[in-house]
Amino acid sequence: MGGQFTSLEVGAGVGGQALGLERAGFDPVILIDNDPHTCRTLRANRPSWHVLEMDFKTFVGADYGISTVDLLSGGVPSTPYSIAGKQEGSADERDLLAAAVYLAIELQPRAILLETTPSLLSTKFARVRAEVEAELEHLKYQWDWKILDAQHFGVPQIRRSCLLVAIRSDTFGHFTWPLATHATGAPVGEVLRESMASKGWPDADAWARLADRVAPTIVGGSKIHGGADLGPTRTKRQWAELAVNAHSLGNDVPEADFILDPQRGRDGIPKLTIEQVMTLQALPRNWVVSGGKTARYKQVAQAFPPPLAEAVGRQIAAALAR
Repeated sequence: MGGQFTSLEVGAGVGGQALGLERAGFDPVILIDNDPHTCRTLRANRPSWHVLEMDFKTFVGADYGISTVDLLSGGVPSTPYSIAGKQEGSADERDLLAAAVYLAIELQPRAILLETTPSLLSTKFARVRAEVEAELEHLKYQWDWKILDAQHFGVPQIRRSCLLVAIRSDTFGHFTWPLATHATGAPVGEVLRESMASKGWPDADAWARLADRVAPTIVGGSKIHGGADLGPTRTKRQWAELAVNAHSLGNDVPEADFILDPQRGRDGIPKLTIEQVMTLQALPRNWVVSGGKTARYKQVAQAFPPPLAEAVGRQIAAALAR
């Protein structure tokens, strides 16, 4: 796939952001992640992509013949800033926000796109943002922070992301954030009814009527904590209201003899499969995710939905093309 622009992506994960940017016209020259499962996933789906399994803080572009790119992109871990974490910010060893910006010193990209948790925009982390902005100003970028919800771009899930876009000062004036294309995400039942019925489950239509709202945020836990379930207690309750057993992931969709009975609690409602969670993340059905059940789920759950990445990527590409 020939893109108009080049990119280098850090914290590439399952590939959601890279896939969206590919659709927006960016060809990645290198994708970096330190997780072996995600690297295998990226290579399985795009053998032509140059994937490096490493800590990107040790990456030196000159070692790989990379002097500059049009776009430096990536997802940085949300745990240091998330409500669910300890909120240690830059004191957390997993914080890579500043490291991603420092990489721009060497690569001198025309634009930067970084995605993380909305909690980063709280007053608690004003100093972190100020440090990042000081470096961007030194490098002669202009920038903006924005929280966008993926459901407003066709993703059937409430998923808010904090996005940082920085572009060279002589070009930033041409950038505008994408406008929403959807008022809300499609209901879970509408999106997953067909797959729930695929093994002859007669209650699929009744279940779809119960699952009548957009999905809550898919929560994947950190690389250290969390397992193959749909999140903490509060999130599990939200899923139960949609007639979904969120206490674990299913190995398959319901068989024909599964009885829908929400009065029985979790035993009377179906679990989601990883493939169904991929659908709620707007990942392609043919996207191969490597690893065991927990590793696969975490990759999918932490994805940046491709439609949102594409929407922002198209706006960056339009600015760069001016």
